[in-house]
Amino acid sequence: MAKRFFLIVLDSFGVGELPDAALWHDEGSDTLGAIRRHPNFDCPNLASLGLFNIEGVGGGVPSPKASYARMRERSMGKDTTIGHWEIAGVVSPEPLPTYPDGFPEEVIREFERRTGRKTLCNKPYSGTEVIKDYGREHVETGALIVYTSADSVFQIAAHEDVVPVRELYRYCEIARELLTGKHGVGRVIARPFTGEYPFTRTANRHDFSLAPPADTMLDLLQRAGYDTVSVGKIFDIFAGKGLTESNRTVSNTHGMEVTAQMQSRDFSGLCFVNLVDFDMKYGHRNDVAGYAAAATEFDRFLGGFLEKMGEDDVLLITADHGCDPSTPSTDHSREYTPMLICGASVRAGVDLGTRATFADISATVLDFFGVPQENTAGESFWKEVRK
Repeated sequence: MAKRFFLIVLDSFGVGELPDAALWHDEGSDTLGAIRRHPNFDCPNLASLGLFNIEGVGGGVPSPKASYARMRERSMGKDTTIGHWEIAGVVSPEPLPTYPDGFPEEVIREFERRTGRKTLCNKPYSGTEVIKDYGREHVETGALIVYTSADSVFQIAAHEDVVPVRELYRYCEIARELLTGKHGVGRVIARPFTGEYPFTRTANRHDFSLAPPADTMLDLLQRAGYDTVSVGKIFDIFAGKGLTESNRTVSNTHGMEVTAQMQSRDFSGLCFVNLVDFDMKYGHRNDVAGYAAAATEFDRFLGGFLEKMGEDDVLLITADHGCDPSTPSTDHSREYTPMLICGASVRAGVDLGTRATFADISATVLDFFGVPQENTAGESFWKEVRK
């Protein structure tokens, strides 16, 4: 049987504020704390693995089936891109640029010149609200809706009947080429919508990310001859770098279906999964009930996944940042993230405490496969948890 490592990122599933949360105005944020009190939250499988045994969480079980830790982000940020990069072994000492007052005039004018279209908005905005407020003008004029958020993103919204999806993607590629250097935002995001006012966003979102500034565990595993398979937006986050296969998904449900399919396949290497609905559909929309229900849906999937794990399989569950749906903010929150690791070759109940960086996950994955860490960050905990 081939060695397989399944790394699942529950996008934004934070477990409490980091000591420096005040620098990001995130004091008191606790994504898990917000949803665990809701009646929609029912996660016996996560509990049995040790989710509530993690330092600072509270309410653990006597004999957790997994080993566990609380992960601290060392990078200066709280966004998807640098969170995943750090998980993969690259720490970002400087934050990616953000634009609380909108993008500079020279950036917008050059974008308009290259695309041949005018722009609307150019300010931080909710993705659902921006199409309500600017969607009709966009439909009437053909001007692109450009907006940002507290994250390092340049987002372009357009109605699919006005700007076909492939054309919108081309405009995003133009923006990606333009936004480098001091304006090198983490992601350019296509946000297509459809229908009549107040309009509906479609599943054709597409992220155009910066390539990681250095090799990640994906590059090292690929060069060592292992399969590196992505599920969800992992391909976008790493700009395809170091991946041998990509599987795009349209929802958490779809992502879990694809992951279950990967479990039934014979491959040797890493399956790297992102489940984005926690963040995109529930965290950013302050939907505590929806977030809690999504956690419950994942827990049901997890029960079946655990039963079908092979002798040489390892499963690690973590997150990339927080997005507390119970706070006034609709942005990401600077939080610790959970880490649960299990499998036939993994000891149960090892408390790894609080780790200094998400990158310890990368180091552990490489250690599991016997691949030298080279210049990637982090310290492996594989020797502490392996049987």
